[in-house]
Amino acid sequence: MAQLTCRTAGESHGPASIALIEGIPADLRLDIPFINAELKRRQGGYGRGGRQEIESDKVEFLAGVRNGVTTGAPIVLQVINRDSRLENEEATPPIHRPRPGHADLTGALKWLTNDCRNTLERASARETAARTAAGAVARCLLQEFNVHAFGFVSGAMNAKAEISPSQETWEDLRKARDDSAVYCPDDATCKEIINHIRDAKVEKDTVGGYCEVHVFGCPPGLGSCAAWQDKLDSRLAGAVMSIQAFKAVEIGIGKTCGSLCGSKVHDPIQYSKENAMQSNLGYDRPTNHAGGIEGGMTNGMPIIVHGTMKPIATLLQGMDSVDLKTGKPARSDYERSDICALPAASVVMENVVGFEIAAAFLEKFSGDTMAMVHASCNAYLEAARKISST
Repeated sequence: MAQLTCRTAGESHGPASIALIEGIPADLRLDIPFINAELKRRQGGYGRGGRQEIESDKVEFLAGVRNGVTTGAPIVLQVINRDSRLENEEATPPIHRPRPGHADLTGALKWLTNDCRNTLERASARETAARTAAGAVARCLLQEFNVHAFGFVSGAMNAKAEISPSQETWEDLRKARDDSAVYCPDDATCKEIINHIRDAKVEKDTVGGYCEVHVFGCPPGLGSCAAWQDKLDSRLAGAVMSIQAFKAVEIGIGKTCGSLCGSKVHDPIQYSKENAMQSNLGYDRPTNHAGGIEGGMTNGMPIIVHGTMKPIATLLQGMDSVDLKTGKPARSDYERSDICALPAASVVMENVVGFEIAAAFLEKFSGDTMAMVHASCNAYLEAARKISST
C-alpha cells in the first residue's frame, strides 16, 4: 500500500486549486457534504475580506472516486476559483513593491525577477482550499475508526481562552465553536477577539492569533521512534508550520515544559483492565502534558496541537519597502486581503492535522481496501490488549 501523500497545485487567481492524493484505500465512502462543509467553514469567520463573497467553494473529484467511493487509485480533486483572472494582466498587474512578511521579495530573488506576481499567486493562502479538502477526505477514513479532530480559535492578541476539551465534552464545544463568529467556543474570549479585529480594521492593520486541534480516539502506536523522520510530533509540527502565516507549533504544554521540573511535566501511567476496550487500551493518565505523544508515538491520550498565526502580511496602510524596478524606497503594494483570517486558519489546521494522523494510521494499519485496514487495526488492538491482560 502506498504512503498517504498530498500535493497541491494552482494559483490564487488561476482556474482552480487542485490536490493529488495518493494512498487512500479502495472502498472508502466519502462524506462529500462534510468535505464541502469544511470548505465553507474555511471561507467564514469575522475579519475576512471581499474574496469570500465571490467564491463558493465546493469539491469536485476528477479521478480516484466513483459514485462517492474511493477506487484505490490516486485521487484528484479541485476547488474552482470563481475569481479566476490570472491571464488578464490588467486585472492582475505586476507587483514591484514587495510586502514585508510575505513571500514577495524572497520569491522574486529566488526566481530572478522584479515582478512578485507569480510568487504571491502561489504563496497565497488560497492554496489551503485544496489542503482543507484533502484533509477532510483523510478524516472520512479516520471517522470510520471513531477518530475525530476538533479545532478552534483559542485567542488573539491579549485575549486567550483556557479550554480543555475531552472525549465527553468536545462535541458540545464544537456546537459552541460553530455558533461563534471567530470559531472560539468561549463567548467572552470571542467578544474580545472581535474587538481586536474591529480596532485593527480602523487602523488599517491586521490580527493573528492562536489555534488548537485536539484529536480523540487514536490508539497507541501511531508514529515511530525508530527513525527521526517517522516521529509523529515532528510530522505534525512540519505540517502545521507549512500553513501560510503560521510561525510556531507546540505539542501538549509545549514550551511550558522548560519552566517546570520533570515530576510536574511527565504524565503518570495508570491501567484499568475494565477499560481495555477503549481506544487507549486501558492505559490512562491523570494529566496530558505530553499532548498524547511520547517518543514520537501516540500513547492513547488525546493529541493536542497548538499553532500560532502571525498577522496577515498585506496591510491596507502599507509598510516601508523597496521598488524592485528602481531600488528606491517605496510603500508596499496592496492586494485585496483580510483583516484577520484566524478562524479560517483554525479550519485549515484541523484538516492538516487530520491528514497527518490518517497518514500515520495507514502506515501502521495498511491495506489496499478498507476491509483490510479494519482487519489490520482489529488484529493489532486484540494483540495489544493481551500485554497487560494476565
